[in-house]
Amino acid sequence: MKKIDIACIIDDDPIFVFGIKKMMQFANFCESFMIFKNGEEALNNLKAIIDSGKNIPDVILLDINMPVMDGWQFLDEFIKIESHKLITVYIVSSSIDPRDKDRVKNYENVSNFIVKPISIESLKNISKELLNN
Repeated sequence: MKKIDIACIIDDDPIFVFGIKKMMQFANFCESFMIFKNGEEALNNLKAIIDSGKNIPDVILLDINMPVMDGWQFLDEFIKIESHKLITVYIVSSSIDPRDKDRVKNYENVSNFIVKPISIESLKNISKELLNN
């Protein structure tokens, strides 16, 4: 089965990051990872990667509740960056607030809202979705 090239995880919870990396490896989800602890770190690094023409992620798994720059602030800035390739974003959050789920509809490049904990089945669905487009 074909794998996603690069997956980007933007989350400040080291336990979640450790677990999702293990699940991605188990599910044969991607070739490599980029991991950032907050939206500002991710934005600065992804902008530099995009500007340099290097290989950018196919998918971003984005938490919304983070210090420094939260997921919504990241999205507001990230959508302003021009990229040669579509990067699909999935919100992965522990939030069950219906307003957060509704807010996702304001972002064209956000594919879905997944409530933590994420399952291997969710990863397989993301993979199918991305690789069939």
